This record gives sequence, C-alpha cells and structure tokens, in this order.
Amino acid sequence: MQIISVIFLKMENYKSDNETGNLISLYHKLLRSLNDSVSAEERRKTREQVVKVYNSDATLTDNYGLNLLERNLSTALILADEIGVKGNVATAILLSQAVSDGRLPLDYIAENFGHDVADVIHGIMKVQELYSRNAAIETENFHKLLLSFAEDVRVILIMIADRLHLMRMAKSLSEDSLQKISAEASYLYAPLSHKLGLYKVKSELEDLSLKFQDREMYDFIARKLNETKRSRDLYIAEFIAPVEARLKELKLNFDIKGRTKSIHSIRNKLIKNKVEFENIYDLFAIRVILDSPPEKEKAECWQVYSVVTDMYQPNPKRLKDWLSIPKSNGYESLHTTVMGPHGRWVEVQIRSRRMDEIAERGLAAHWKYKGLKDETGLDEWMNNVREALEHKDSAPSDIIRDFKMDLYDEEIFVFTPKGDLFKLPKDSTVLDFAFAVHSKLGSRCTSARVNGKNVTIRYKLHSGDQVDIQTSPNQTPKQDWLSFVKTAKARVKIKQSLKEQAAKQVELAKELLHRRFKNRKIDEDESLLMRFIKKKGYKNVTDFYADIANEKLDVNQVIDQYLELENRELAEHSERSVENFHSPTPVEEKTKTEDVLLIDRNLTGIDYQLAKCCNPIYGDDIFGYASAKGIKIHRRNCPNAPELMNKYGYRLITVRWAGKPKNSYPVTLKIVGNDDIGIVTNITSLISKENGMSLRSISVEPSDGLFQGALTVMVSDTSVMNTLIKKLKAVKGVKQVSRF
Repeated sequence: MQIISVIFLKMENYKSDNETGNLISLYHKLLRSLNDSVSAEERRKTREQVVKVYNSDATLTDNYGLNLLERNLSTALILADEIGVKGNVATAILLSQAVSDGRLPLDYIAENFGHDVADVIHGIMKVQELYSRNAAIETENFHKLLLSFAEDVRVILIMIADRLHLMRMAKSLSEDSLQKISAEASYLYAPLSHKLGLYKVKSELEDLSLKFQDREMYDFIARKLNETKRSRDLYIAEFIAPVEARLKELKLNFDIKGRTKSIHSIRNKLIKNKVEFENIYDLFAIRVILDSPPEKEKAECWQVYSVVTDMYQPNPKRLKDWLSIPKSNGYESLHTTVMGPHGRWVEVQIRSRRMDEIAERGLAAHWKYKGLKDETGLDEWMNNVREALEHKDSAPSDIIRDFKMDLYDEEIFVFTPKGDLFKLPKDSTVLDFAFAVHSKLGSRCTSARVNGKNVTIRYKLHSGDQVDIQTSPNQTPKQDWLSFVKTAKARVKIKQSLKEQAAKQVELAKELLHRRFKNRKIDEDESLLMRFIKKKGYKNVTDFYADIANEKLDVNQVIDQYLELENRELAEHSERSVENFHSPTPVEEKTKTEDVLLIDRNLTGIDYQLAKCCNPIYGDDIFGYASAKGIKIHRRNCPNAPELMNKYGYRLITVRWAGKPKNSYPVTLKIVGNDDIGIVTNITSLISKENGMSLRSISVEPSDGLFQGALTVMVSDTSVMNTLIKKLKAVKGVKQVSRF
C-alpha cells in the first residue's frame, strides 16, 4: 500500500495535495471493497499499467474538466460498494484509459488480464466514442448506444455508475453540461436502473435530475419534508410500536423502520393527483426486513402480513404480492396499505434480508444469490432489445419510444390455458400476449377467449387473466395492428412481417410483368424498363412493382406504354450497326502502399477487404462490416447494405477515408446508346486521353438498334469517376451511363 501512496504523490499533473490525498483515499476504499474478488497478481499488474498512464504526459482530464483517474476510481467504487459488482469490471474500468490512449492494445489486455476484461473494455470504448463529441447522446446516436449496451449488461452497469458519479460532481460541471447529463439521466439511465432493479440508484438519479432541472420544485419538497420530519418520525414510531412488540412475541428476527419516499416520487404524486403537499399522506413506507432462512422466507413474510392486518384495517385493492410472482428484474416483496392511527393510510413493505438486498442492488445481488442463471428475465429482455435494434428501419425517435416502452411500465401477469405465466407491461392487449407466446401465434391471431369470454385482439388484459388465443391460417399482420400493441416485441415482429409481405408482393408483381412480356413475345430491355419507370415518376423500382401488386397499375397498360417509349427511341436511332465487340485491355492494379481508411476508433493498420458486391472506391460513402473473414468495406448504397444494417447492425463499424487517394480502384460503368460502332471508338479514345485513368476491359452487345456496354476503368476516387461519367454522357449517341 505504501508504494501506491509514493507513486501518487510523485504525479506532477495534479492540482493540489488535497486532490492527491483524495485519490489515495479512493484507491484504498476500492481495494477494501474489492477484497478477494481480484487476485493480488491482477492488482499488481493493473496498478503498474494505471501508474504508467497517469504518471505520464497523457491528458488527465475528461471533456468535463474532471480528473480521469478520480472519475474511474469513483465509478469502480460505486459499482463495488453500492451495486455490488466487483472483480473484472473494476479492473476493466481502471485499464480503459490505457487502451483509450493507445498505450495498450486489446489483444494485450486479453492475453494478460483475460478475454472477459478485454470484452468489458471494448464495450466501454464503444460508448465513450459516442460521447466524445457531446456531453449527452444525441438522438441519432441512441441506436448505436443501445447496441453497445445490448452486447454486455455490465457496460450498462458501468455507465449507470459513471453517470451517478457525474451527477454527484455537479459543482464541478458547467451549467450546460449539467442540464444535458441530467436530462439523459432521467430519460435513459434512471429507467435502465429501474429495469435492472437498482432502486436506490434509480431514486438518487431521479432526485438529482429533478434538482438540476426544476430546482424550485426540488427545494420546495425538500423544505416541506424537513419541516414535517419531527411529526413524521413521531407518527412512524406510534405505528411501529405495537407491530414490533407482537413480532418479538413471535420470536421473529427482524428490523423495522420507516422510509421517506424520494423527492422525485413525491413530485410525481403532486402533479398526478393535483393536490397540495399537506394532502399527501403516503410520504413514507414502513419496511419490515426478516432474517429468515430461505425455506421459511415466504411463510414468515405472510406471518408478518397477518400481524399488521390484524392491527390495522387493510385496503384490499392495494395488496401487491411479489412473493409468489417476482417482478421480471428479480424484485420480491409483499406490499399492503393499511389504515394507521388518526385515519392515515400507510404502506407496509415486508421482505427477507435477501429480498431487501436484491431490491437495493438489483441484478448484481440476484446473481450473488442465484448465480449467473437468468431467473430475472433479463436475458429475454436483452434479446428483445437486440432484436428490436437489428430489425429497425424507422426514425430514431421511434427507436427511443419503443425501447423506453419496456423500461418503466408496470407489469401484469397473464396465464395460458395450461397455467403457464407470462409477464407483460400494463395495458398490453390480446395481440401482445399472442406475440409473447410465439411470433407465429401472434401473426395468425384473430381473437381470444379471456376467462371464458370471447374478446377481440384489441382487448386490454389484466393481471390474473387466463387467455386462450384463437388463430386462423389465413390471418396475416395488418398495418393498423401497430396502433394498439404495447410491447416492443410485438411492434418489431409486426413491422418485420409487413416488410416481408411487401417484398413477396413485389416479387409476385415482377414475375407477373415478366410473364406478360413473354406471353406477348416481347423482348424485355432492362435499361429501357428502368427509364420507363423513371418517366412514370417512381423514385425506386419497389414502389413501381408495389403499385402493380396493389392493382393501381394495369400490367397490359404498362406494357403498351413501354412499347410506345421503345418505338419513340428507335425512331431517333441511325441504321448503322455494331457487331459484337469485346476488347479486353488488361491493366495491372496498383496495390495498397499504405492505409487510406480509418476504421472504428480512427485505427490504421487493420486488415480489410473492399467488398466485391459493390466495389467501393475512395470518396464513396462507406461502412465496415465485421464478418467471419475479417472487416469488409461496403458502399452505403450497396445492394446488400439494407440486409446487413437490419440483421447485423451490431457488427457494423464506422469507417472513413483519410488523407488523399493513393491507389487506383476498378469501377464498372453501364452504358446504353445508339447501335453505332463510332460510339465505341469515341468512348475508348476519350478514356485514353484522361490522365491517371486506364481502361481495364470493355464489352458491348447490340440489341434492337441499341447497344448495352460494360466498361471497367481504373480510377483514383469518386470525383474522377463522376467527371468521366459526365464526359461519357456528352458523347453523341450515348443515352445512359450509370455505375454498377
């Protein structure tokens, strides 16, 4: 321990001895909290790397001006002490700066500290990259942030702890930064804490957010609570006394105390109930915590319930049994509301010591007691998040809405005819339940029998309902279903199905058009058909075929109009013809001499391949895809891009061109023109005169007075390619030039 103090004291970048002392204090607290969760050898190796980074000329402050080492130590301490996550996660947090500075590669971390630590650091780096430009995540980055979270739940826990530390450091932050991180804490991190069962953290994040966003309301409630504290304490003591005496007679081991509700919760009651502060009676809850062995937990909780309800009149509508059916985040407790002395309603919460720790520390405590088996439903929720994100093609605002939909909602408990239990958000419909059971069941759902009564798919379910889904093989998802489903899973599956239906209809329409062409013995010219579709005012081919499928366009009329266009163009053509012309001109490709791509976190020297499906060149709008065979670079308008983005969004990597073009790239252009041998001569002559450009191959074939050609040219970037396309279009007789 002494050597750590000496090392910290030698650092020249810290502002004062007080700051150094604070760092040493945080370090010792973290060591005590970690205890045996990190081996002595791993502590030593971590310490060595941390000292190298923070005792160098590296930047020691973050974008808020806070000391980075203090921030990382505090985050790790919050995770260890207040959330209960220790071991590898703390190591990863402390080493993340070394990776961020480029001093240690992830491969080194994996080899010396294990793949688990490397995976956590990778997740931290991805999130930090999103925060590098702004104090808060902007809407368009929300999708990427959630993908980073969905890969490893520990990344969520780290970011929650980090955000809590930032909120506690309010005095050191600018007003602008404080407003941004407060807003984000309230709409993202507090709901996530709620979902993971971190109620203590969630309450503090909500209270601090309210403090910085509506200081007047916060101060008003805080002042009122302080003014009424004495009378409230006296009332709690009066309520507890007889209950405590009776429980001691029953030889139960327990703690009993009153707990004031959070300022944020009280503020919500003031707004929702539209009452004055003095008229809110449930400002606090009485909590009974039993030291019970696991086999007696439920029985003793119900025994305490019996004692409380014998002494005070219960409200039957306010009984909440989370002992028999715990919440999806692992929360277990028995809640009841009773009429206390002087006619005041009081909420009583009854739970065991184990249940209380899970209620306070959520997921981490659940792992402690249950192991890493997913008995909290977290894996199912995370899978739903991943699925929702991978199949998203809607606006960022829709992504936020659908994601938040599953965070704060109260739960209902619904049963199948066989008695299987399903947990759904409040106000879920029959259709939500059908999709929760199975996607195919949801897609074919027509109605249901709820508690023996026939209801529609729009019917809102209630806790305790027994639901028997009715289906039809002819049923398919409809667009209006999206207007009444509640769960994100149902919305994703419906959108996915509608998209698939539309694609099938387009394929059927395309097949119908091709068959009619063949029946009328007309040779279909794809380039002419594309021009026809464009002249009809369609921005893309899919919309054209969709209108045929929906019978907005008559197929025979389409073919007649196509023939009219063909005849008009043929009348303008000369009679000269060009024979089949093939002139390969082999040219050696220039090999890459150095990187012109910056991948992910502006990294160079990483192996990659330019995808053959779209052949990107310098200047194209591109993205990287991490495949099993390495990183492949695709154009944003690559034919395969929509499928990659929809199904494998978590594998996409940010890529951009760097510096100036240093290589030549093959580009294939499609040319349609008059059937005239002179055009080919003019084209090859034009290319030969261009500097820094070479013709690799050309292939031309005649077709009814027109020719279709494909030429491959070596160019340095998109600007050179676009200039060439303009010049080719200016060649007399050339009608269309486009890039494959």
